[in-house]
Amino acid sequence: MNTLFHNALQRKAQKTPPIWFMRQAGRYHQHYQGMRKKNSFEELCKTPELAAEVARGPVAEFDFDVSILFSDILFPLEALGMGLKYTDAHGPQLGFKLNPETIGNLGEVQPAIEFMKFQKEAVIATREVLPKDKSLIGFVGGPWTLFVYGVEGSHAGSLIQSKVLINMFPKFLEKMLPLLKANIQLQLDGGVELVMIFDTAAGEVSPLFFKEWIQPVISVLAKEFPGKIGYYSKGTQPTFFNKEFAELPWAGQGFDHRCYIPECFKVQNKGFVQGNFDQSLLFMDDADFKKAVQNFLAPMKEMPLEARAGWVCGLGHGVLPKTPEKNVKLFIETVREVLS
Repeated sequence: MNTLFHNALQRKAQKTPPIWFMRQAGRYHQHYQGMRKKNSFEELCKTPELAAEVARGPVAEFDFDVSILFSDILFPLEALGMGLKYTDAHGPQLGFKLNPETIGNLGEVQPAIEFMKFQKEAVIATREVLPKDKSLIGFVGGPWTLFVYGVEGSHAGSLIQSKVLINMFPKFLEKMLPLLKANIQLQLDGGVELVMIFDTAAGEVSPLFFKEWIQPVISVLAKEFPGKIGYYSKGTQPTFFNKEFAELPWAGQGFDHRCYIPECFKVQNKGFVQGNFDQSLLFMDDADFKKAVQNFLAPMKEMPLEARAGWVCGLGHGVLPKTPEKNVKLFIETVREVLS
């Protein structure tokens, strides 16, 4: 385990935060692009040695403190028989969409669990190739986000169909929730230190909808694995997270760049607080970019170390395609230079 990351989990005060980015192993990186020329996306995810090498690449080149399983949130939908193909032109494509007529076509949970074992193997292989002083985390998609993908085919737009068909959500969870529990356990058994729930569709709902439909389900997962589950939701605001949410046994929480990171420590009072530089700014020219990073760091530097204990420095979402690699490197160097 990485010492800086371990300290963040324990809320120990430290000058320099650990750094990891969502999608740090992805399309912006030449290492990934070289592997992608020789292999399909599915092969990179489902072949443990390839997934391990993709995950290792950015840690080796940019010196991130934390690595993350290279995989995709949609594989549980494939595991339940929805079919899944990844296309360069249109992204992931499911075999069918969920509606009242098709939801009964979801497969059984036990075969789906067997299907997902490639992720455990990928975790084992990744841990073997990572330096021992780097941490490794896993992830699953949030139940709501997976439901949205199942109904809409993506998580873009206002998600009208998913909201209209929300009474179908409990039926979906009869299969998905036990599968996600087993999937999390597989990754933990493989050697990840914690598992993130990535809820990228959560920001498209109201705080009331979040409290009624999303929070009860993620609460089940947090309580099932106390201290081992982190939560990230794209586009949400602090008003989404009530006292009951904060009291759940989270390992920590990631925050979108729309939130003011110093205030996020009041929202999540345990474990790590991850985020949240605007990933779009990584496209700036050198001088402007370094100034933007310094501006981002300024309020964190002014905070007492105890007040920002737990911080894991990163982005508001994932690294965007075509992001200049030199700015990824410069970001990490600047953070360590300013805060050391």
